[in-house]
Amino acid sequence: MTALAQTLPRPGTRAGSLAVDAALVLGGSLLIAALAQVVVVLPFTPVPITGQTLGVLVVGTAYGWRLGALTLLLYLAQIAVGLPFAAEGEGGLERLTLATASGGYLWGFLAAAALCGWLANRGWDRSIRSSLGVMLLGNIVIYLVGLPWLAASIDVPAAEALELGLYPFVLGDLLKLMLAAGLLPAAWGLTRRSDRA
Repeated sequence: MTALAQTLPRPGTRAGSLAVDAALVLGGSLLIAALAQVVVVLPFTPVPITGQTLGVLVVGTAYGWRLGALTLLLYLAQIAVGLPFAAEGEGGLERLTLATASGGYLWGFLAAAALCGWLANRGWDRSIRSSLGVMLLGNIVIYLVGLPWLAASIDVPAAEALELGLYPFVLGDLLKLMLAAGLLPAAWGLTRRSDRA
């Protein structure tokens, strides 16, 4: 099966198709960077609430695993070279190391985008129910990478890492998850309608 991005009209040449893919990857990385600037800082945790997760889930699922992973690799590279694309306009290689409590979430974004895209390539993004499953699994992957990283970075036990890096984010992540899960089936519905027209 194909991901949503693969249904876009493409030029007949390989070079033209690669140019479309490159534009998607760049555009997706810029979308995630923009959503990273939607920030709510909580005084009791070193990890801010951001809109990044929404961008990661939507881009990874809409692009499929290859383009989704490439998009997140580009996003991480943009941060590494110092562009202010991480939360609160931060950038630099240290954002991706244990020197930063939220670095694990950034690496988790890469894994989540690849997983969401892989599931989308198998048709999981076509209905609300299966799309919710994709988004939930993507969120779980982000936390599976981010929470141990947070604990190691600030040297706290696992229980405290959950208090700092999971519990405050659950409600917001549920809202982002539901929004993302609704967008993909709706976009597929528009694609099917335009095909019939």
